Amino acid sequence: MVFDAVYYEPDSLKYELGLHLMEQYPDIPWIPIESHNSIKEMQEKPNSEFGHMKRNLIMGIRKTHKYVENHKVSDYLVPFTSSGCTAMCLYCYLVCNYNKCAYLRLFVNREQMLDRLLRRSLKEPGQTYEIGSNSDLVLENTITGNLLYTIPRFAEEGNGSLTFPTKFHMVEPLLSLNHRGKVIFRMSVNPQPIISRIELGTSSLKERIQAVNQMCEAGYPCGLLIAPVILTDGWKDMYRELLEELEAGLSDKMKKTMFLEIILMTYSYVHRAINAEAFPAAPDLYSKELMTGRGRGRYCYRQEARAEAEAFLRSEIRRVLGTVPVLYIS
Repeated sequence: MVFDAVYYEPDSLKYELGLHLMEQYPDIPWIPIESHNSIKEMQEKPNSEFGHMKRNLIMGIRKTHKYVENHKVSDYLVPFTSSGCTAMCLYCYLVCNYNKCAYLRLFVNREQMLDRLLRRSLKEPGQTYEIGSNSDLVLENTITGNLLYTIPRFAEEGNGSLTFPTKFHMVEPLLSLNHRGKVIFRMSVNPQPIISRIELGTSSLKERIQAVNQMCEAGYPCGLLIAPVILTDGWKDMYRELLEELEAGLSDKMKKTMFLEIILMTYSYVHRAINAEAFPAAPDLYSKELMTGRGRGRYCYRQEARAEAEAFLRSEIRRVLGTVPVLYIS
């Protein structure tokens, strides 16, 4: 992966991963910073620079380790080895938290984070821990190899399960790992027109289908997230075609064992402002007719629109995919 510069906390070079990354990117500027959380140079850039900001890599030490109860596929959301991403999905919820500074941040103290997680898993057996809620770990793994470190150690020493979602297909290094069925792999899917126009910089639908088939064949428990569902012009035709592509492309094993999660899009004033300046030719995802306020500066689909979407999706899933479990629609 190509970056323009690395912004790094000097203490991160005291860790094995920090030194490895310095060796990996020797020919680009390395710029010392006081904190990965506050880079004044980045904060002062205009919204129009959002795409260029994503070409920088930020490296630091994660100091926050608060586990948050979840109760969906996982029991807890766990801060882990990265936050942000190099992709530029126009609805990315991390933009709500980090504004235009939703670039990829790598945390080099992976041993500390995994040791803590292992201790927690032994103290509270049988729980599932979501380690990819703030980033895309399949993408991150192409830089750090962190999944190659995490999966075998948790399989050997942990109790319960890990899970993470992805929009990327680069799973080849994970296929031969001894995961012992303790890692639940979840592929996020959307119609290809939405991937092409809105999920910028991510893998194609065909690549994602092939990747989840490979992970299922390698013995990982697997599911699909249809997320986020975007009620744009022609959305019913697009999501009907998506389900039909899934039925045609997923392996028999995947269709027999998978589960579905469905999440409708949440949008915000911050998204609109950044997208208008950074991607002026991109579609405006805000709809005054379909959306209503949800907290400060955020929008969600109105209840009647959500009810219509849920009824449509449940009906089409039954028609196309049969009795595949739908864990929730939110």
